[in-house]
Amino acid sequence: MSAPDPPEKLSRREFMRRAAGAGLTLGAAAGLGFGLYDSRPPSASPEEKRPVTLPDYSVPAAKGRMAIVHGGDRIKTLGAALAAVGGLESLIKKGDRVLLKVNAAFALPPQLGATTNPELTAELIRLCRRAGASRVIVTDNPINDPASAFRLSGLEAAVRAAGGRLVLPRAEFFRPTTLPGGRLIKHWPLMAGPLEGITKLIGLAPVKDHHRSGASMTMKNWYGLLGGSRNVFHQDINGIITELALLVRPTLVILDGTMTMMRNGPTGGSLEDLKKTDTMIVSTDQVAADARGAALLGKRPADLPWIGQAGARGAGTVDFEKLRPARLKV
Repeated sequence: MSAPDPPEKLSRREFMRRAAGAGLTLGAAAGLGFGLYDSRPPSASPEEKRPVTLPDYSVPAAKGRMAIVHGGDRIKTLGAALAAVGGLESLIKKGDRVLLKVNAAFALPPQLGATTNPELTAELIRLCRRAGASRVIVTDNPINDPASAFRLSGLEAAVRAAGGRLVLPRAEFFRPTTLPGGRLIKHWPLMAGPLEGITKLIGLAPVKDHHRSGASMTMKNWYGLLGGSRNVFHQDINGIITELALLVRPTLVILDGTMTMMRNGPTGGSLEDLKKTDTMIVSTDQVAADARGAALLGKRPADLPWIGQAGARGAGTVDFEKLRPARLKV
């Protein structure tokens, strides 16, 4: 096994200390594992070693759509934002098989804001089904033990209650992929299994501080599709986020800035790390979404080099005002 990356490891003792400081009751967590999960798959069969290339999941007619909605109720802001970009029905058609890529990286409770909000996830599943999706899959390749991460984050229960299908990473899901012209993503294991047969891809991420990349938002969220000893990419964090934005071309991204993790990211660990920012950003342009999301952390897009790099290489629009985003308050 590869050595885990120390700064992202949250020890059991530190986890319990932080959770206690946040005033949370976590006795049920005692039986769960909090070590880092080594996502490197074992030796694969020849079939599993065949390279995979991700399709373009975007909808050409919906290019450049964006909405910024202010309000403290995630369900209301999500609904208003989706309506403002033309409705989910304009992106998802009857029979579509949808994958929601959430951020479930850590075995932490949802109140700490380190993972995608479970209520928001459940609502999006319901809306996708209402729009005609025949199947809605939710997945991620967490840093902590996957089963523990999805359970403690509240995402497992939320997905099941809303009629979605939770898919945890398995060794046979990983296939090598290469980004044409890429420096970093070359014959690298990608969690392709859950994406088989998928026709629409939605990224659903919280806004967080990150001690290496400066922020974790929609483009950083694709990091959870990688397998292998991916901590090596921390040596070029701007490069890997840029390449992920070129590799993954989603149907839609949703950036949840209802509560923003202002410091100690990406794990946080205390309610004091969070700030109520009451903003939901929905866009078909992931670069634009993150460029606007930077302000929730008190940053400019220029403060996060990967935003400019991704824009310069054609992944999206840094100057999000050019998209003339819809602005609402609910």
